Amino acid sequence: MNFGWLLPILILVPGLLGVACLFLRSARAVLRLCAIGTLGVAAIAGAVTLHVFRFVPLFAGRSWFMLDALSAYHLAVMMMVFSISALYGVIYFRDEVARGTFTDKQARRYGGLWFGSLAAMVLVLVSNNLGIMWVGIEATTLLTAFLICIHPTAAALEAMWKYLLMCSVGVAVAFMGTLLIAASAQQTSLHGSDALLWTALRDAVHQLDPALLKAGFIFLVIGYGTKAGLAPMHNWLPDAHSQAPSPVSAVFSGFLLNAALYCILRFLPLVEAATGNTGWGRGILIALGLLSIVLAAMFILFQRDIKRLLAYSSVEHVGLIALGVGLGGFGAVAALFHMLSHSLAKTVSFASAGMLGQSYGTHDLRHFQGIVRRVPVWGTSLVIGLLVLIGIAPFSIFLSEFFILKAALSQRAYWTACLLLVGLCVVFISVLRSAIAMAWESDTGVQASHRFKLSHGLLVFIPLAVLLVLGVWMPESFVQILIRASELLGGTP
Repeated sequence: MNFGWLLPILILVPGLLGVACLFLRSARAVLRLCAIGTLGVAAIAGAVTLHVFRFVPLFAGRSWFMLDALSAYHLAVMMMVFSISALYGVIYFRDEVARGTFTDKQARRYGGLWFGSLAAMVLVLVSNNLGIMWVGIEATTLLTAFLICIHPTAAALEAMWKYLLMCSVGVAVAFMGTLLIAASAQQTSLHGSDALLWTALRDAVHQLDPALLKAGFIFLVIGYGTKAGLAPMHNWLPDAHSQAPSPVSAVFSGFLLNAALYCILRFLPLVEAATGNTGWGRGILIALGLLSIVLAAMFILFQRDIKRLLAYSSVEHVGLIALGVGLGGFGAVAALFHMLSHSLAKTVSFASAGMLGQSYGTHDLRHFQGIVRRVPVWGTSLVIGLLVLIGIAPFSIFLSEFFILKAALSQRAYWTACLLLVGLCVVFISVLRSAIAMAWESDTGVQASHRFKLSHGLLVFIPLAVLLVLGVWMPESFVQILIRASELLGGTP
């Protein structure tokens, strides 16, 4: 049975749910619809993803829409992040609704933008037409920008404009890159919209103009790399992540960055094949990946705000993913594994940081000493989340970082391995210092405003348990999924 017709449904359903949010009367109803509706979309996404991994890729709309192993893997990760964040949003905004600081009007705007952003990100992942994929990324910029300033403070508005300005310029640069990629197909039999179909370009890759393809890829890396938070185009990221409500920060860091990076990954095998697999495109990703890791490590060293620390951690981990993909082969498998691990760990960490910020009235790490004793659920989950993010064994990020390092050493890229180790060590020491203070040092006397039920902790402890299991045991079926997805990036694992 062909499930391709479900691909447009995946875009249409969240769009309709976003419109429905605009007509709900209460903030609680909007938040409940966000949670239930997101889980419903996740169920549809789960069905099509399972079909792709069990059988064959799905196509719809004259092949303008496609879901293959790579996009299906990203879709699965995205729906995990959105589902956890939507359920968490019910908890996060509960007290604000009670106090009247999150009004019904704000909630309706939040719900509409939430589902609009979800629809736009789905559009990015299911687009076989590279022009439509670009439209999806542009839509995520416009929609998620206004999620940053749901609470319209001066700092939030400034962060929104910085994000909107930088990412809009970046997406405009990516548009130029997309045009150059289409122009590279002039000497082929592809005409009109066919010159923008990824599958058509893949089949005619040896007839593409390598010079135009290279130029286009540079524009795409700069443009989409800005949205992905790759250094040195990452300047918008710390402000946006720190000022947005925590459910939004979780989506930003947990998947929005991945969506932009996914766009770069789609073009990588085209460039590599057209240039004779010389590693030209991969070299760019390796360089930007290392730069992101090193710069993020330097900034993390001096962070005192927990959300900004997590934001710079996102720069580091996006760099790790880019580095792994750039190394290719087994490194690409490790990079995709790292993407899942980082997305879950970062969603948990932002959720915990958000609840502690509400409880203490600040995100200053100096006030978070002794939080494990004062706020056991959220304090414990934040400390564990930070330890996972810095690669503590036996959690899965330790394994994926080890595999990326192994890939570098196996290719005798010793300078790459050294820079990677330096960056990881600086981050490890810096974050571990803060985690120890949260877990063991005496508290500062700042009283938490309220405690939280242990049942709320299921949202954070279940993902952490998954990361623990994946760190010690990976099912063979999951390994095969990673291999199938990585094969589409070019090279053999």
